[in-house]
Amino acid sequence: MRTLLALAVALCFPAAAFADAPPPGATWTQATIKEADGTRLHADVLRPAGLPADARTPVILSIGPYFNHSGQTGPAGPVEGTPYTPTGEAGPSARFYDFIEGAKLMERGYTWVQVDLRGFGGSTGCLDWGGPGEQADAKAAVEWAAAQPWSTGKVGMYGKSYDGATGLMGIAQQPAGLAAVVSQEPVYDLYRYLYTNRVRFTNSLATPLLYDAIAGTPGTTGDTLAYNADSLNDVARPGCPALNWLDQQSSDHGSAYWRARDYIAATKGKTTPLFLTQGFIEDNTKPDGTWDLYNGLAGPKRAWFGMWDHVRGNDADASGRLLMGRHGWFDEVMRFFDRYVKGAQVADDPPVAVESSDGTWRAEDAWPPADSAPAGITLNRGSYTDDGQNDGTGSGAGTGIWTISKPLAAGAHLAGVPKLSVDVASAPSRANLVADVYDIDAGNQATLISRGADLLNGAGSTTFDLYGDDWKLPAGHRVGVLLTSANAEWWLHVPTLGTVDVAAARIELPFLRCTRTATIEGGPSVKLDSYRAEAPFAVGADTVAAAERADFEVPATSAC
Repeated sequence: MRTLLALAVALCFPAAAFADAPPPGATWTQATIKEADGTRLHADVLRPAGLPADARTPVILSIGPYFNHSGQTGPAGPVEGTPYTPTGEAGPSARFYDFIEGAKLMERGYTWVQVDLRGFGGSTGCLDWGGPGEQADAKAAVEWAAAQPWSTGKVGMYGKSYDGATGLMGIAQQPAGLAAVVSQEPVYDLYRYLYTNRVRFTNSLATPLLYDAIAGTPGTTGDTLAYNADSLNDVARPGCPALNWLDQQSSDHGSAYWRARDYIAATKGKTTPLFLTQGFIEDNTKPDGTWDLYNGLAGPKRAWFGMWDHVRGNDADASGRLLMGRHGWFDEVMRFFDRYVKGAQVADDPPVAVESSDGTWRAEDAWPPADSAPAGITLNRGSYTDDGQNDGTGSGAGTGIWTISKPLAAGAHLAGVPKLSVDVASAPSRANLVADVYDIDAGNQATLISRGADLLNGAGSTTFDLYGDDWKLPAGHRVGVLLTSANAEWWLHVPTLGTVDVAAARIELPFLRCTRTATIEGGPSVKLDSYRAEAPFAVGADTVAAAERADFEVPATSAC
């Protein structure tokens, strides 16, 4: 298991990104964007070489915390595998050179702009964890790029993780000129990156400290005095680092602080085109709220959903195998940008490309698919000790109240977001409740499909969503649901050591009605292989027998 610091630093930092010379075919300049509140944002601009200064091009922009000229993670870089170059010549961060070069942006006639959020890189101000200030930055950056004499006035946004979330901020803020957004593995609601229903994630303490450290890192010795002075200028909020960390310790999702950082609500009904990626088994920016945001949008949208963790569509392992498993990422992205930013006529791509649990890919018009319907299943009553010891996967998993189906007579296909309702007869205040859904094979090896958590207020009722997934269940397998005290490898539980008595519980599991047989290009993602090898654990035969319910009915798919 990764340490808290390693987990935090791993938040969206590809090992190859560092300040570097401009990519071939590009001319690099720097600019300052002035905001109404006095914040000055630093921008690096890459233009196709040889163009006149006022030649108009469409623009693709990324704004985030990782564009500092000295490196993305500051002094922690060498320890965590990200370069740190505090001395030497200045140069733009190479964070997205893979995209600039792989998609041939300069050859295609686009301008690339990367902007430091307030408090980071060469920008003044105090970071505010995706709040109103950073949202204003996203709007200001897009409107600045759209208004430049070298711009056509149309701007696309591109990013992954934090700078994928700034794309969602852009959709929420609706800046003039924003034409399309590509967002890979973003956070949809900043609360949900640190908490699930008041239960802390393991990164909830270290990650805020990490961003304070990144924001406090100056540029290189080759940068201007102004760049380095601005990078350390947080007089807009004296005590910024400590105050930020304190702000983020509130577990109240309904507080004003967290409501201002909920992009699900802020983007609802917006029509800006979005191209989204999300891993079902993502272990960093998790699939919590993904489909609330995606399906709340009213404009054109595309997505890749599948069995990967925190990776980009073009990332590959040392052997060259694509981590997501599907070829053509840059081609699809550029067809998307060419259509909505450049205004070109392009070929159509599947609205949604989905990788399921067997590693096959298929096209869908929407996700969850239209024929996904919830099957209501009554769960067994019982009790468990809130001791914080249970894991969700691998060794140490499986303790709690089980409910298990009979072996499936025919294959089934779960596709959607499960929902749990529980009536608790008695429990200590702030006791932990975790729900896990499993695929249990013929040898009683259980693989986690979905999970969710809640912090109880003693006796009473609670209802919450689990993570969405797209998982095929072969004939002979069983479906298992476990109510327990913890997924200790996932959440930072504080055990009460009391007893939780479950008087009644019900789960709605979404299953497809129609069998999917057609496939599209793509193979198993790399994470799927390791997950299938490492996640399963054995459920005892006596546990299966005791937990089996005859009324646990799993709808089979059929030809439609």
